[in-house]
Amino acid sequence: MDLLRNTVQPYDWGSRTLLPELMGVPPTGAPQAELWMGAHPAAPSRVLRGGVPVPLDRVVAGDPEGELGAGTVRRFGPRLPFLLKLLAADAPLSVQVHPDRAQARAGFAREDALGVPRDAAHRTYRDDQHKPEMIVALTPFRGLCGFRSPADTAGLLDSLRVPALRPYAETLRAVPGRRALAEVFRAFLRPPAGLLDAVARALADAAADSGEARLAAYDRVARTHPGDAGLLSALMLRYVELAPGEALFLGSGVPHAYLSGLGVEIMASSDNVLRCGLTSKHVDAEELTRVVRFDASPARVLTPREEGGEEAYPAPVDDFRLSRYLLRPGGPRRRVTLDAPQILLCVAGGITVSSAGERLRIGPGRAVYVPAGAEAGLEGSGTAFRATTGTAGRPGRGAGSGELRAEE
Repeated sequence: MDLLRNTVQPYDWGSRTLLPELMGVPPTGAPQAELWMGAHPAAPSRVLRGGVPVPLDRVVAGDPEGELGAGTVRRFGPRLPFLLKLLAADAPLSVQVHPDRAQARAGFAREDALGVPRDAAHRTYRDDQHKPEMIVALTPFRGLCGFRSPADTAGLLDSLRVPALRPYAETLRAVPGRRALAEVFRAFLRPPAGLLDAVARALADAAADSGEARLAAYDRVARTHPGDAGLLSALMLRYVELAPGEALFLGSGVPHAYLSGLGVEIMASSDNVLRCGLTSKHVDAEELTRVVRFDASPARVLTPREEGGEEAYPAPVDDFRLSRYLLRPGGPRRRVTLDAPQILLCVAGGITVSSAGERLRIGPGRAVYVPAGAEAGLEGSGTAFRATTGTAGRPGRGAGSGELRAEE
C-alpha cells in the first residue's frame, strides 16, 4: 500500500476554508476547490518509489495486472477507472452534463478526425469515456440537479413578473413535456438582449421578499455570474439540499451544478464535460442539446445501506463503488482486501491502514492506495471512505439499492 500525495485544484469557485479546516492546516488565502486522488493524467496522485515521488498513472502503466487485477484490466483496460475527490464549493459551478459511452466514443473520434488538438480550449471531448459521478455530503451541501416539471418552471418564470419571460412560460404549458423542455432550454442558450439583467433584478427582489432557499440560490447564481446565459438554464433545474451523509448520483445527460458545501466525489476517470453556462469555458450548444436528457423527475437523494460492516452507496455503473466505514474506539479491525484497486480516505478522526506488516495512520484529508489483492485492514476512531471499482465482487450495486428520498 502507499500513502498518496495529492494535488489541490485552485478553481475560482473553491472554498478558501473548507478543505484546510478538514485537513487541520492553515488556509493559503487562495481557493482550494478539489483534492484529487487517483491516476487521472491531468493531476495524478504520487507515491514513493525508492524514496522518489512517482505519479500513480505511471505506476499503474508499469504493471497493470499487478496494480489493478486481471478483472479490472479486462473490463477497463490498463488504467484506474475511477477518480476520487474532496470537493469544496463556495460559489456556483458551471451548469453541465456528461455524455454516455456511445456519445463519448463518437464525439472523441469525430474531433480527432477533424484534427482538433486534444488540449484545445474549444475541444468538447477530451477522451472517449463516459463520466457518471456521485457526491456524498460531508457538510450541508446545495446544488441543482435535473429538470423540474415544465409546469413548475412556468410557475417560477411567472412569479418573477418579467414580461419577456411570458412566451417561455406559455411554451412550457402548451407544448408536451420533453419537447417543451427542449425548446425552452435551446432558446435560453441564446437569450435576447436585456433579458438576463431583467431576470437578475427580479430574482434579487423575489429572494429578498420571500426568504425562500430556492430563490436565494438562483439569486446567488445571478450575482456570481452576471450576464451569463447559464442563469436561465439554472432556473429550469431542481434545487437540492443534502444533509451530511446523503448523496446524489448523476448519470449521463443530467444537467447539474453544485452550489456550496464540502463532499466526497467519485466519478469515472474522464474529463468529458459539456457546459451550459456559468463559465468562461467553451460552450458547444449544438452538441450539448444532443447529450442533454430532457426528462423531468425528482432528484434521487441516496442514503447508504449497511453491508457487512460498511455502508455502501448504490450506483448503477461498474466504473466505481463508494462506501464508508464508521469506526469506533476499540472496535474490530475491518478486513478490506479486494480483487480490485482501492483508495481509502479518512474524513474524520484518525484511522490506521495495515497491510503486509506495515501500518499507516492517517488523519482527515489523507488517503492510502491499496493495489488489487493486497491484504489490508482498517481500524481506529473516525470515518473512512473506500473507493474501488463496481466489479469488485461486492453486493448492492444496483440502482434500486439503498434508501431513496425524492427531492422536489
